[in-house]
Amino acid sequence: MSIETVENLKESHWGGGAPPMKASYGKTMMWYFLISDTFTFVAFLVSYATVRMVNAESWPKASKVFSSIPIPGFEKFHELPLVFVSIMTFILIISSVTMVRAVQEGSRMNRAGVIRNLLPTIGFGILFLLCQYFEWTHLMHDGMTLTSMPAKFAGENGTVAYQFGSYFFIITGFHGLHVFGGVILNLYLLLRTTKGDFDRLGHYEMVEKIGLYWHFVDLVWVYVFLAFYLM
Repeated sequence: MSIETVENLKESHWGGGAPPMKASYGKTMMWYFLISDTFTFVAFLVSYATVRMVNAESWPKASKVFSSIPIPGFEKFHELPLVFVSIMTFILIISSVTMVRAVQEGSRMNRAGVIRNLLPTIGFGILFLLCQYFEWTHLMHDGMTLTSMPAKFAGENGTVAYQFGSYFFIITGFHGLHVFGGVILNLYLLLRTTKGDFDRLGHYEMVEKIGLYWHFVDLVWVYVFLAFYLM
């Protein structure tokens, strides 16, 4: 398919008019989805902040809840509250770098380059989910659930706000679901790229659209990280 044909297809979605900001229909719809998804995350985090302020004296300290490395054999290393989540954050940052490289290679119509960068992006996404699995199982083993918190996580007044567990599992789980979805989408990209579908189509715009989604997921993690691990 020629570049001219692709441009004609893009314009057809807008009734023959010029695409807004020179963006294709599919890319514009991806931005609409990401904006609407942003409102969902904002609602979760604003609700979390409100409940936390109301229960400030009984709110568990992050340094107590995330005090060790939740990997079998490493739990004995205490007083390292930010080490594990820093590793998780670094994994997502690196995955964004490889995703950017995949988009760049796609713009150059370099199928081998796209494949070469999608593979580590998928791997880092799976590794992040594995880290989240270890963290969740460790906290549940300590007695933290959606409706209860162990006494050892008590706040300044000696009581513990059970809402911490509810918000932690719901918000990090919702984000983890997005990461899982991103891994599936990247596997879909890898399959189509390997088959040469985008070369026959004449462009790699699908890689760019899913790249936007992946960067959004990585950006949201920064705010989740701030809310639960730093404040």
